[in-house]
Amino acid sequence: MSSTSRAGAVAARRKVAVVGGGVIGLSVAWRAAAAGHPVTVVDPRPGYGASWVAGGMLAPVTEAWPGEEESLRLGEESLRRWPEFARALATDGGDPGLSTEGTVVVALDRGDAGQLTVLADYLASVGRTVEQITSRRLRAVEPGLAGAVRGGLLVPGDLAVDNRKLLRSLHAAAARHGVEFVERKAEAIESGVVTTGSGTVECDVVVVAAGAHSGRLHPALAGAVRPLKGEILRLRARRTSLPPPSRTVRAVVEGRPVYLVPRAGGELVLGATQYEAGFDESVTAGGVRELLDSAERIFPGIAEFELVETAAGLRAASVDTMPFIGELAPGVLAATGHHRNGLLMAPVTADAVVAFLAGEKPPEGVEAAEPARLDRHRDEGQ
Repeated sequence: MSSTSRAGAVAARRKVAVVGGGVIGLSVAWRAAAAGHPVTVVDPRPGYGASWVAGGMLAPVTEAWPGEEESLRLGEESLRRWPEFARALATDGGDPGLSTEGTVVVALDRGDAGQLTVLADYLASVGRTVEQITSRRLRAVEPGLAGAVRGGLLVPGDLAVDNRKLLRSLHAAAARHGVEFVERKAEAIESGVVTTGSGTVECDVVVVAAGAHSGRLHPALAGAVRPLKGEILRLRARRTSLPPPSRTVRAVVEGRPVYLVPRAGGELVLGATQYEAGFDESVTAGGVRELLDSAERIFPGIAEFELVETAAGLRAASVDTMPFIGELAPGVLAATGHHRNGLLMAPVTADAVVAFLAGEKPPEGVEAAEPARLDRHRDEGQ
């Protein structure tokens, strides 16, 4: 590198404060630090929050629904980046537990099967294909499925990741690249300054990646990002029980979505309820009952599994299901509001923030997530 190039590289370094230490914040911190920026993460407990209780599905196709085409495009762009993201992360911080086994989506009754037909037809209309399969074929693919299942979809391109391995790997990778961790709660954000309960963190650029709490930290996000509660269960197969399914199983049971995501060592993540409850993170008996009942009707052997953990997290829901990625105000970037797709969109979000820091064009699809659209939503609400 010439002396002129080295001077340009040094001049391009920007001191970055990332507010939020979940999967988005840690991904941004790692990628930004690897690109040469001094980075500080502000979070009272980095590596936890909603990311710690996520299911780990990386599934833009099976999450798709009519009217959410922009989210589908952005999710697919991020999915394409996931294999390289995982390889780089394995080198810098450890194996994140990426699974390439795909997804099966199943339905129990005629109404649920009708919803899957709507989904398959919609995906075909936007150029995506999935394979509709019979109940017999479903049970050949996953022998533990209930005999009552009426049919489903096979989606081989979906991925999954062990969210807790991922968070530990991201934390280690960020630390390896010199990221500083300030384990305090952020109270306010403005250009160049993050205010905590015991001082300030000064920087050139603040990245708001605080998930469901983002709306409390910057006035531009007030009312635009809200908490959406989800409960999950973690189970483990016992010596006398059937093993978990070999791939992610998603189902619609009487209109309620449920997913079963296998983990190493015979573990299984079961989720997810979804409802408005403010910032309440308690686990309810009704939520546990609903999840177990739905899952047992799809995969009866789960009744013999050991119940290891119950937990609840707060997804960062946005006003239109799309995240906010881009300039929020001078010196402030948003990387929040990912709804149910935080883990999926971590690579594209991190790469977009690094591009913004360098003054470069972000990845394809990110323009639809620009925070400037907030003005349009507010105008429409008047």
